[in-house]
Amino acid sequence: MSFALLLASITLAVLPGMSWAQEAALRFGVLPLGGALESRQDWKPLLDDMGASVGRPVVALSFTSYEGLRLAMQENRVDLAFVSGKLALEAVLQYGMTVLNQVVRPDGLPGYRSVLIVRKDGPIQSLDDVLNQPGKWRLGMGETQSMSGYVIPQLQLFAPRGIAIERHFPSELVDGHQGTALAVANGDVDVATNNTADLDRFRSHFPQEAAKLKIIWESDLIPHGAIVMQRGFPDAMRDRVRTFLSGYGHGAGARADAERVVLGRLHGLAGFPPADNRVLVQVLRLEYQLAQRQALQGQWVSEQARQSRLARLAAEYGEQQQRLAASSP
Repeated sequence: MSFALLLASITLAVLPGMSWAQEAALRFGVLPLGGALESRQDWKPLLDDMGASVGRPVVALSFTSYEGLRLAMQENRVDLAFVSGKLALEAVLQYGMTVLNQVVRPDGLPGYRSVLIVRKDGPIQSLDDVLNQPGKWRLGMGETQSMSGYVIPQLQLFAPRGIAIERHFPSELVDGHQGTALAVANGDVDVATNNTADLDRFRSHFPQEAAKLKIIWESDLIPHGAIVMQRGFPDAMRDRVRTFLSGYGHGAGARADAERVVLGRLHGLAGFPPADNRVLVQVLRLEYQLAQRQALQGQWVSEQARQSRLARLAAEYGEQQQRLAASSP
């Protein structure tokens, strides 16, 4: 027998006896607020505990942009992910994933708020300064997949006033929430989108820069992010992950206290209650409302074309509502 055939026979003999934990680590995708290394270090204690609980190693894959994480989910390069509501919706409707847990914060509110921030000593002192002086201010904003950095400011602030961002602001800096906050504090942009949750963390990491900022606009509450997982895993594995996350940081004793410290480092979280795809219904509604408003305000070759677009949006919205309900227990 050749060495290659001998090696193959040994490998095949070993595989049936291998544990699932030996096959491959679960890949957990996260978006860092600060650096990618810092993010992986913050998640490591929780993911190590998760691996021990579910019987399979779990490793963090840290992405520097929403687009990077979106592509990784689309290409099946992550098994689980901690994502915003918009990315969770895309993951469920397009990338074969399902919601396991939602996120809660210590304030107990069912969401957070998008904000506009400026320098306290800067030329912008009110929201009217931003809205009534087109072509004057430099804007910092999130990627299009960011609920608080893009979707909500468009839906609740700019679109209702007929303001097209690309025409109203002479320049735009697209970055994460930490990047846009630093850009405002350092005078690189005049105004930026952000959110209340990430600003709290920013204050703890950059207290001097945070002291230079003030909020001039707040949105309605936005649903918190979620933990999603590929549907291809057995129900038993998804249940183990869901159960571990829902219990993490709860209870009494030294272990629970240590878990709560870990959660505090993770965007100031308080826990991960169990959830399913129905928690994304409100996110879907917000997405539909934004697309509908853009269609109403857009320029079309005819009114018939506009109405056709609105009809397609309504049909897609109804179909997606049904899919979210059907894919939940």
